[in-house]
Amino acid sequence: MRTERLLLRPWRAADREPFAALNADAEVMRHFPAPLTREQSDALADRIESAFAQEGWGLWALELRDGGEFIGFTGLSRPAFDAHFTPAIEVGWRLARGVWGRGYATEAARAAAAFGLDTLAAGELVSFTATANAPSRAVMERLGMTHDPADDFDHPNVPAGHALRRHVLYRLRG
Repeated sequence: MRTERLLLRPWRAADREPFAALNADAEVMRHFPAPLTREQSDALADRIESAFAQEGWGLWALELRDGGEFIGFTGLSRPAFDAHFTPAIEVGWRLARGVWGRGYATEAARAAAAFGLDTLAAGELVSFTATANAPSRAVMERLGMTHDPADDFDHPNVPAGHALRRHVLYRLRG
């Protein structure tokens, strides 16, 4: 998929090194329990590629059209945990810190959401993040997603008592 400034594309072997650097960046990962090691990052890339093989869609590698730089991922996935809103299709993103603040997350997520609602005919998409993640919440709101505090939940993959366990849920209906 193409947007004005971005290419959402299949993953390449060359993406793994910058992806590992992105996942090891403490600032990028501040709303996750911990940065990822290279092995954990590669395992995540393997899961992303496996989801594409199974579904035909997923979390696309995100590239700048001007210059071809890998800057992260944006796309769709199925949450791999049980919650009051699953099964569901999630819109998600993770971008390198050096490209924050330029509207890339919103631009790419808008394209991914359109694919989910139009091509996949999903009746609803969700997105969620730690309560304190104001930048991601702002992207969700720019996408037209809505938040009902009654939907907020404790993420089952974040340890009890951890400051990031409480998550907000946003919804976008087709």
